[in-house]
Amino acid sequence: MNALLGNRRVVLGSQSPRRIQLLGELGLHITVRPSEVEEVYPEGLSIEEVAPFLSRLKADSLRPSLSDEEILITADTVVLLEGELLGKPTDLDHARDFLHRLSGKTNTVITGYTIMDAHGKIIAGQAVSKIKFAPLEESEIEYYIRRCEVLDKAGAYGVQDWIGLIAVEDIQGSYNNIIGLPTALIYRDLKAFLSK
Repeated sequence: MNALLGNRRVVLGSQSPRRIQLLGELGLHITVRPSEVEEVYPEGLSIEEVAPFLSRLKADSLRPSLSDEEILITADTVVLLEGELLGKPTDLDHARDFLHRLSGKTNTVITGYTIMDAHGKIIAGQAVSKIKFAPLEESEIEYYIRRCEVLDKAGAYGVQDWIGLIAVEDIQGSYNNIIGLPTALIYRDLKAFLSK
């Protein structure tokens, strides 16, 4: 990958520690440049299209800041449960409500991602994963929200956290997608982007 990059640099349009870590584990040296754009999507947009739309919105907002040597990666992750989008909780009560609703059910995680350069060249994609939760006891929910950071995570959970160890019964699709980036797809598409 670094041979393909040459003198080009990867910019991550996010300050998510999980995305930074995942790209680092791919062997990429990145510059973090988070988007300040308001994450608003059109009313008529289907919930399955929200993550790809927001990823592209972030990319378009950062494109003017790119130099010719920079390649931007943006992403957005959403959690869907029974036809409803669960964003980041606003407070611990909100997080508690999300976890009660996720208990014993299967939710869907969609990450939309965008790879773009200063000239508007683009590859975009998305990954979909399904996560089956075991039923959660009240004491387990309380333990989790008191012990782990839940307010910065869509759906109020991180599959890599304690809750993932005790409650995730089954995963269909990419595990890394659930954490925040579908690394296999990003790696494949970044190679294709650099080879064109």
